[in-house]
Amino acid sequence: MLDLLKQHFGYDSFRPLQEEVITNVLAGRDSLVVMPTGGGKSLCYQLPALAFGGLTLVVSPLIALMKDQVDSLKANGIAAEFINSTLKASESRRVHQMASQGQLKVLYVAPERLAVSVFRDFLGGLDLSLVAVDEAHCISEWGHDFRPDYRNLKVLRQDFPVVPVIALTATATEKVRRDITDELDLPNAEAFLASFDRPNLTY
Repeated sequence: MLDLLKQHFGYDSFRPLQEEVITNVLAGRDSLVVMPTGGGKSLCYQLPALAFGGLTLVVSPLIALMKDQVDSLKANGIAAEFINSTLKASESRRVHQMASQGQLKVLYVAPERLAVSVFRDFLGGLDLSLVAVDEAHCISEWGHDFRPDYRNLKVLRQDFPVVPVIALTATATEKVRRDITDELDLPNAEAFLASFDRPNLTY
């Protein structure tokens, strides 16, 4: 993992909790990660994506963030694409084809896609190794950014019962964390809660 970390991301060591989360993911177990913005959440699924043989599916509600993440991964030599409402039909077909042919390691999608039966059928034909749910607090009515479309995500556990899921958020109360694991059907997910103390900040 350290070799992949250095090769693709240029880091010599992990930040706090990253290695523990990645170890849990690579063992095929579900994970709930609460880590502050800038704490390195994305690496917790991007690095395992390189180690797994199949595709990592990332559900993200933020179109701008999807593009930034995909551009960054491509710049680091990692095959990644996204599917959302900004793509033309021809572009979506191209990404579908790449995923079907095993040419991608990471695919970002908007949560709305999971409500479309044709898209679920498409996913069913892929070799999924990992599902990552970013901004996972959006699934909770107790969360400050509740998105009804995130309620569709429970179908991922139904359709891929043995594929590990990692849910990530920068903010989640105990009630929201419980809601996330309930709604995603992750009763045995291991929770990783990073410290939000920022010693570089003074008040």
